[in-house]
Amino acid sequence: MEKAQKKENYQLMIAQAKALFDDERNALANLSNASALLKQSLPDSVFAGFYLYDGYELVLGPFQGQVSCVRIALGKGVCGEVAQSHQAMIVDDVMKHANYIACDSAARSEIVIPMIKENRLIGVLDLDSGKTADYDTVDLEFLQNFLSILLAKTDWNFSMFEVRT
Repeated sequence: MEKAQKKENYQLMIAQAKALFDDERNALANLSNASALLKQSLPDSVFAGFYLYDGYELVLGPFQGQVSCVRIALGKGVCGEVAQSHQAMIVDDVMKHANYIACDSAARSEIVIPMIKENRLIGVLDLDSGKTADYDTVDLEFLQNFLSILLAKTDWNFSMFEVRT
């Protein structure tokens, strides 16, 4: 997809996100709708969803796609690396990434962005595409904007993210 078309698609998605999250603050509802909006807005996506940090590991949250990995340790796979480092990551070819965890054989590229609110890791946004090198800095910029809207408009019950005993 050309950059101009990609930006136009993202601008529409951002407008939809603002409207979608404006009157709803529930985390489960917003994460569920966010994953659906991402999947419909990014046609080459084979997975669009969230892994939530429970204070110990990442646990599968609302998503759109095939059955997926349920638990991911910090530092393991792209999601675990991003959760540990708090730095977004774009992987052009998941088959060449040494620490990749294969949850869906259709995935060819991936972008993962940390979700940080009040200096706490909430989780990560994980997007997998069926095309190699499908994500770039345009995706990163707009997806970070998308996440900032989601994080601001959602009430996060931090007790659900506390360390398990």
